[in-house]
Amino acid sequence: MAATLPPLPQPSESWPLMLDHDETGYVRDGAPHRVVSGALHYFRVHPDLWEDRLRRLRAMGANTVDTYIPWNFHELPSGAFDFTGWRDVARFSRLAQQQGLDVILRPGPYICAEWEFGGLPARLLAADGMQLRCADPAYLTEVDGWFDAVVPEILPLLASRGGPVVAVQIENEYGSFGNDRGYLLHLRDGLLERGVDCLLFTADGAEDAMQQGGGVPGHLATATFGSRPAERFEVLRRYQPQGPLTAMEFWIGWFDHWGEPHHVRDAAESARALDELLATGASVNLYMAHGGTNFGFWAGANHTGTRPFDTGYQPTVTSYDYDAPIGEAGELTEKFHAFRAVIGKYLPLPEGELPGPVPRVAPQRVRRRAASARLLANLDALSEPVRRPVPEPMEKVGQSLGLIHYRTRISGPRPSMPLRIDGIGDRAHVFADGRPLGVLHRDAPADTLPLEVGPQGVVLDILVEALGRVNYGPLLDDRKGIGRGVSHGHQRLFDWEIRPLPLSDLGRLRYEEADAAVDADPAFHRFEASLTEPADAFVALPGWGRGLLWLNGFLLGRYSAQGPQRTLYAPAPLWRAGVNELVLLELDGHGEEIELRDRPDLGPLAAAPSSEY
Repeated sequence: MAATLPPLPQPSESWPLMLDHDETGYVRDGAPHRVVSGALHYFRVHPDLWEDRLRRLRAMGANTVDTYIPWNFHELPSGAFDFTGWRDVARFSRLAQQQGLDVILRPGPYICAEWEFGGLPARLLAADGMQLRCADPAYLTEVDGWFDAVVPEILPLLASRGGPVVAVQIENEYGSFGNDRGYLLHLRDGLLERGVDCLLFTADGAEDAMQQGGGVPGHLATATFGSRPAERFEVLRRYQPQGPLTAMEFWIGWFDHWGEPHHVRDAAESARALDELLATGASVNLYMAHGGTNFGFWAGANHTGTRPFDTGYQPTVTSYDYDAPIGEAGELTEKFHAFRAVIGKYLPLPEGELPGPVPRVAPQRVRRRAASARLLANLDALSEPVRRPVPEPMEKVGQSLGLIHYRTRISGPRPSMPLRIDGIGDRAHVFADGRPLGVLHRDAPADTLPLEVGPQGVVLDILVEALGRVNYGPLLDDRKGIGRGVSHGHQRLFDWEIRPLPLSDLGRLRYEEADAAVDADPAFHRFEASLTEPADAFVALPGWGRGLLWLNGFLLGRYSAQGPQRTLYAPAPLWRAGVNELVLLELDGHGEEIELRDRPDLGPLAAAPSSEY
């Protein structure tokens, strides 16, 4: 049974329920107020589940929900902006209001969030010389176009107009990136001039340089951290001498990269840290209250190197569970109950029973159908080619997400010489006359593959898998595909056929039983799973290598035997009663069956390093 949750009071004509602050703290409706918020991203949750997840957030005791608005999620490949369906941030906000929650919006233009390119549209990387996240006129023109699209969606939701939105953020943790005050003022003025009249604030790390670089004079400064609140607030007080202290991101878990352990943070320790924070009288936004999922190609990446295409690339996994109090599939975890107990010491909790568990599938194994569709044999069904003298990156041929294929011909005969690809973004599968030669990866830029060419010459195919653009730090100019060139021996190779492979339409694939795929030969496989009724499932892929998985035409995301994530979350609204089709693109090692499980497996556990808090 769901909790009985009080709705927000309706604003009066004389005094709308706007959030403000004085020298002592937040003020709402003329009375002192404390913000206890939880981050919950609508773009990481199926829209049919928004209400359920918001109800769970309110049941934990939060009075506010926080979400980013990713520019690249709303700008379609056509250039049009979409705020409907899964992208209906207004509906999400109204549902939050119905659950008794205020709303904080963070429209960027940059959001980080472990999201593809930090929310920026990939097409910005096609413009030579454009400087991101600064007052470069070309970049500001693009940002103005985004604000022209998104602010009209925000205005009817503002508290001054009877809506739930009480605060809007200026940029996002800008002090971790730069110090261009003119850029921040342009963003501030852009929001104000378009009619945003609610509380504006900045959020930056609790370090002097970060607060100096990211603050905007005259506007509330907040901090992002995950522990030692007294120490962090001491730093914030140097830049926010009066008014409320706020942890705008209080990190209560962490995210995962492929090839690393699944990060967790002890529930009792996290609750003690939250209690310590709230005991100071400060306000908080739990990051994340509910993490959700990086469906499709939307997972971002980190980079610990010092230059593009250097070692240190860390792609983020499909799950964004974040070890949050509300699990990826809506579970009320041990951390949920611990946090609820702490919040109840400072705010009244909603009455009634807590939301119950969500139905899950009965476990089953599903064998693949006999016929498969080899990717190299289906290029014409997937894409129209373009010709270029050099192998240009995705962005230069108008592509944002997916894979990209390059083909050229090398004359022969030639002795065995090293084949080198410069500027791989991110994983290149190489073929000679359709025969797999091997895989090259951006984290090993010096690696080559030996290639001997016979008298008839050879057709060289390179399929590049993009694993997510960098979303944090100075190396945001993370172009995908091939960024510099391909050489055989000392000779640069020219005259390329390029096929963008966004994989948005698989309807023309030709499946053939005789076209059996071998390992390292990418191929699509089909499965049919029958359910009596839709329910949550977790798809495991034992015996498979790495690739992509679709359910009834929807791309659940990436999988990899590299781990840590071993199951992909498939929420109930994506299933239907009766037969369901799953399509799998395997890039490395082909298996025979998949499993539908009733519980997730996010991999071997490791505590997040204390430095991340």
